Amino acid sequence: MKIDLSDLNAFVEVSRAGGFREAARVGGNSASFLSEAVRRLETRLGVRLLNRTTRSVVPTEAGKVLLQRLGPALTEVELALDVVNGFRDRPAGMLRLNVPVSAARLVLPAIVPPFLATYPDIRLEVVTEESFVDVLAAGCDAGIRYDERLEQDMIAVPIGPRIQRFATAASPAYLRRNGRPQHPGDLLAHACLLGRFSSGVMTTPWEFERGGEVVRVDPTGPLIVRVGGGTDLAVDAAIAGTGVIYLFEDWLRPHFTSGALEPILEPWWQRFSGPFLYYPGRRLVPAPLRAFIDFLKSPEARI
Repeated sequence: MKIDLSDLNAFVEVSRAGGFREAARVGGNSASFLSEAVRRLETRLGVRLLNRTTRSVVPTEAGKVLLQRLGPALTEVELALDVVNGFRDRPAGMLRLNVPVSAARLVLPAIVPPFLATYPDIRLEVVTEESFVDVLAAGCDAGIRYDERLEQDMIAVPIGPRIQRFATAASPAYLRRNGRPQHPGDLLAHACLLGRFSSGVMTTPWEFERGGEVVRVDPTGPLIVRVGGGTDLAVDAAIAGTGVIYLFEDWLRPHFTSGALEPILEPWWQRFSGPFLYYPGRRLVPAPLRAFIDFLKSPEARI
């Protein structure tokens, strides 16, 4: 049975993107081209691979099995073709990164523009996701996470600031009404703005450290947001005087500068190591990813 490789790629792209329009936006092909390719593949195989509704496109059981087997195989094909990149004057192709929203907001803005200017033949796709994922299964070349969430078989390269802090803050109006906490334990009497990961796990307890003493508190409050997509809402609520926020210092710093938020409990802010770019060590490194890794080691990428 002769199957066009582009049809298989179209099926994988649509499955991973969850729709024809989404896959077209990411991959550069039209939605009609992708739809025809998948329909052609289903006809040749004699089985439906995707269930299509007006709201979503999801693989059938047959499609799930095919997708599971195709992903690694197509990755190997891409790697084989990528060898040709070694004969080019400069690397080209697509680089896909899976990163948390905090990295997309606080780390990548200083790195991406000069990287793309240095390598104009590379296209970069950034997928934001809070949970730790298998980057290959997710169709990405590499991810960005913090060291406590890296698996042992991953190669990790430092990216962005090497030391960060979690900060607590509130608006001047909130502090005038409710007083300023002097100890982390005082937060139990305050309205705090909380987060929840997509897994359902809360971002509590909040951790503080001073002089070797670590204090963990489980505050409560009127607002819970989804970590990542809802974080800006929590920041806006803090600025409006709704409660105390606990977030990356770098995320809140512009609001400290403007006076919209005031730092609280700063001597207790806990320091932690910065994020890492990670990728599987069991595969060849595609040329665009290799270029990105080399760029991270250059002076242009130092933050």
